[in-house]
This record gives sequence, structure tokens and C-alpha cells, in this order.
Amino acid sequence: MFRVISESLGRVFRGVSYSQYPSSLQLPRRRFLVQGYLNRMEKMTTDNVGDVTRVLFCGFHFPASGKFTREYLESYPFIQVDEVHLDDVPNVIGNYHICVVKNRHIDSKIIARAKEMKLIMQYGVGLEGVDVDAATQHGIKVARIPGRMTGNSTSCAEMAIYLMLGLLRKQKELEISIKEKRLGEPCGETLLGKTVFIMGFGAIGTDVAKRLKPFGVKIIATKRKWGSQLNDSIKSLSTVESDEIDSLVDVKGGHEKIYDFAREADIVAVCLLMNSETSGTVDHKFLSSMKKGSLLVNVSRGGILDYKSILRHLETGHLGGLGIDVAWTEPFDPNDPVLQFKNVLITPHVAGVTEFSYRTMAKVVGDCALQIHDGVPLTGVEVVNE
Repeated sequence: MFRVISESLGRVFRGVSYSQYPSSLQLPRRRFLVQGYLNRMEKMTTDNVGDVTRVLFCGFHFPASGKFTREYLESYPFIQVDEVHLDDVPNVIGNYHICVVKNRHIDSKIIARAKEMKLIMQYGVGLEGVDVDAATQHGIKVARIPGRMTGNSTSCAEMAIYLMLGLLRKQKELEISIKEKRLGEPCGETLLGKTVFIMGFGAIGTDVAKRLKPFGVKIIATKRKWGSQLNDSIKSLSTVESDEIDSLVDVKGGHEKIYDFAREADIVAVCLLMNSETSGTVDHKFLSSMKKGSLLVNVSRGGILDYKSILRHLETGHLGGLGIDVAWTEPFDPNDPVLQFKNVLITPHVAGVTEFSYRTMAKVVGDCALQIHDGVPLTGVEVVNE
């Protein structure tokens, strides 16, 4: 075990990357951290394993997730929280009881190594990278943190509107005007009077609509099943469907209406969950259905947009602007052709990354660790394979 650890974690320990230090400091830093990790692993093998519940955060992106979780659990020495390089996850996952996947794909081969695993969860909502069937076969629960209860959906909704406003007011051109000392240009547009199509009216979509309404827009939205289509047992559990939603949406439709709504909208906001059914939804057919010059905003997952179709419609000018917080590959190549257009804005997957939402989700992860340690039922999460 120590040979694997020394090879795999010689680069990192508890979320510290050697590359962030000057080369003259990397070697002594590396020796210190590797020895620290080996000491921890040796202690884990000599102590009673049941005395420590171990939480694995996959990778070093979204660093506040691990940081805030450790801060929440600092008074509980029997909970261990580690961050490990994405490439090293398969080598160490067998030592952990909880895995927070972030942007790591957890397939059946990795799950087969997770001998101690009790829970695989996302620091948020998206579980498209987890093989849920394989986890179920190994008796491992898979869970997401509902966005509405943590402020995550609110944060994402605010980012969607931020991107809309940035495109309407031509943010990249504004920056050029500042550099060239030009006043009163470019001439932008307002949200007032626009028709906004919200594709996917779950927690994020609902919060987008709530915040857009005061701007004086017309809101049209699609959802696979609205309240009137749900059976009574599901209705009673739903916190999304309410009389308030009816007043938010001017026109409602099912997923089959996306092309009709695309023809009507000035702005399309993609708020769908990513799965096998929604992957590639925004393709050539959909983009061609949109009005010439209309805007597209995505705060969901990059894979819902077809890359080649997006690039083609930017090149022809049919797509009037693109605002994305998520990309097809992440981190996204800053030199990618898509980003060379003046009417494209990108943010680095930070829609849900706010102090409020991340500390709230850290509490949920921490509470799950404490509940697993105590052998009591999980709260604050949605288990998808029970």
C-alpha cells in the first residue's frame, strides 16, 4: 500500500499542489508532504479502522469545497478529509468511506476498488459522471445535494442573468472601448421586453424566472412534467410546483415544444440536468430554429450543447451571442476558436460557487460523514439509488 501511496501522492497532500510553489521549494515541500501522508496512512493501518471515517474529495478544482468541509469538521477528529489528484483517485479510493466526485468520472472499475465505500456524492447536483448502476451493485449509495436547500440554484440563477446582461451590453466590446478611451459605445440592449426561454424548469430554472420577472420579460419554459401531469403521490412531495410558478411563466410546454419556443425567444437559458436524454439537445436543428441574432446562455453542463453546431452558428452570425459557465471539456482551452468571438462570454464553472452555497453544502457533506460514522440515516441529500 505504501508503495502505491508514495507513487500516487508524491505530488499532492490534502489539496496542496507542488506546481504552485517555486521550483526551488518544490523538492523539500514534496518530501515533507509525502512523509506526512505516509504517516497518516500508517496511523490508519495501526488504529482501529472503525474509529475514523474518511472522506475523499476528487481533484483540486473547486478548492473551496474541501476547505469549507474541513473547517466545518475541524472539531471532529474522527472524520478525515483529503483531496487527491484526479489521476490518483483509483489508487486510493479503497481507503475511503465517502467520495465527493466533483468533476471526476467514477466508473465501474473505480467503484470495484472502493471496498470501504458507503456513499458517493456530488458537491451539488450533477451525477452524470457516476456509474450509478455499478454503485448499486456494490451496495454503495449515490446522492446529490438538492440545489434549492443550499442556495446553489439561486447562485446559478444569478450567474445566468449576469451572462444575459453581459451579452446584451456587449461586455467584451465595452472592455475594448475602455482600452481605446472611447466613450458612449458600444450601444447595447436591455432585458426589458425580451422573451426568455428557460429550457428545464427545475430548481435553477425556477430561480431564474423569479429573478427575471422584475426586468419586464416574457418567460416561456419547458419541463418534461408540470404539476398537472404528476400523480398525487409525487405532487405531495414536490416543492417546485406551486401557484407561484404559474404566475412566473407566461407559456408552459413539454420538452417537445423546445423548437417552437426557440423560434419565439430572444434569449435561451439552458437549465437542464445532464443525462443520456439531454446530451446534445442544443444541436444544429435547435440552433437553426432560434431567431437570427438571439442569445444562448448555459449554466447546466457543457455536453448539452453540441460544440460543432455552436461554432458553426457563431461563424455564420446566426447565433447572436453565447454565455457559458460550463464547457465541453474542463478546464476549457482559452485559445479555443469559440472564445475568439466578441459575442462569447465564459466563466470558469463558478455559477454555484458562492460563499453561502458552498458553506451550506460543506455542512451537508460534513453531516453525512458524521451520520455514516454514527450509523444513522442520511439527511440533507437526495439518494438516487434507493
